[in-house]
Amino acid sequence: MFNIVLVEPEIPQNTGNIARTCAATNSALHLVKPLGFEIDDAKLKRAGLDYWHLLNITYYDNLNDFFAKNKCGNYYFATTKAKKVYSDAEYKDGDYLIFGKETKGLPETLIWDNPDSCVRIPMIADSRSLNLSNSVAIMLYEALRQTHFSNLKGFGMLYDDPNHVPRELI
Repeated sequence: MFNIVLVEPEIPQNTGNIARTCAATNSALHLVKPLGFEIDDAKLKRAGLDYWHLLNITYYDNLNDFFAKNKCGNYYFATTKAKKVYSDAEYKDGDYLIFGKETKGLPETLIWDNPDSCVRIPMIADSRSLNLSNSVAIMLYEALRQTHFSNLKGFGMLYDDPNHVPRELI
């Protein structure tokens, strides 16, 4: 299982979409306060709260609280300021993929203090950053790919009509 950490997320739809991705991949979701919305926000519900019961979710009062409770983690900090590309990192089960708030990213002290653990998604120069939920999906699926999608279903089933007998695609 991978750990997705959102530091002070601001947009409920992004968090809802990320929650859905976490539920679909059996990844844990860690939310570091302050949050820019209430958990019962209607937009969050529409985006992913119907998956909330499937989530392994933990809340933290702040970054210090998160790090105090997760001391032995292998952390990857997503930032546009990193030299290393996200696909060059070597992910392992249990790693923490850490993302900052939509408007400001991660605190620069984290980036300065952890340059070898910072990764970026390549984009054209002087462009806006990718949407947070897209960034999480890109990095998480690279980590899952590197771990051979362990514990994830590899294919769907087709059903023959009229008997609805499941069979694999050939």
